Amino acid sequence: MRRFTPTELAQHHGQDGAPAYIACAGCVYDVSDSFLWRRGRHQARHCAGADLTAALEEAPHGPDLLARVSQVGLLVPPEGATDRSPAP
Repeated sequence: MRRFTPTELAQHHGQDGAPAYIACAGCVYDVSDSFLWRRGRHQARHCAGADLTAALEEAPHGPDLLARVSQVGLLVPPEGATDRSPAP
């Protein structure tokens, strides 16, 4: 499965012929064919090419709706980034 850095994901913004991809919980989804993501925008609040994990926590729907679109990859940290999460 393809791996996307945040910079690579941002290039899939749904404008000028680019596909519209979004990320949630480390997975990247293709929303290009969804009428809810015309021109890379959703509800005039969210833009394709971004990690929307936090935004989905405040959405009136859950991430279960992502089952309706294709997963095209995984979101990975930028090269050279270090994991700063606390140790278990």
